[in-house]
Amino acid sequence: MKLFEEAGAYLKGHFRLTSGLHSPEYLQCALVLQHPAVAERLGHALGAAIGSKLGDNRVELVVSPAMGGLIIGHEVARALGTPHIFTERDPSGKMTLRRGFQVTPGARTVVIEDVVTTGGSTREVMDLLKSLGAEPVAAGCIIDRSGGHADLGAPKSALVTMRVTAYDPSECPLCAAGSVAVKPGSRAN
Repeated sequence: MKLFEEAGAYLKGHFRLTSGLHSPEYLQCALVLQHPAVAERLGHALGAAIGSKLGDNRVELVVSPAMGGLIIGHEVARALGTPHIFTERDPSGKMTLRRGFQVTPGARTVVIEDVVTTGGSTREVMDLLKSLGAEPVAAGCIIDRSGGHADLGAPKSALVTMRVTAYDPSECPLCAAGSVAVKPGSRAN
């Protein structure tokens, strides 16, 4: 968290999260991960945490949802000594592989995100990998905003676990007070 505070990446205000929830706090990982040495250090730490959970079970591929998971996913893959690919949303919003990326059936995969709130994007990537015959064996993130409660469908590792207040928009006290939520992340919706 010190890295986030030093980088001005721990924001306070009124934010609309990718999950659709509203929150008075936002973690802008891009401000931290813009520094390659810091990204490498975080990737190494997250890779070590995942490796300790998996033991001798080798990971064959790291997969991240674009945009947030790209940099940290790449650095975790470097730490684990494996390739990294990423998923994207098609025009309908469905998670998919593009750019010629392929997954070998039976491949042991790890899904990496920057921040997890509900775990929705991670689960979408895992579902895609399973549909392609891969075996998602773990998930990881820099920050778990769910307080450890997000079910990712596989053992998860996080460098920081915290409980951040989030509201359904219909019950958001910030909206009720007249504040308008902003969407600082990579997805416009």
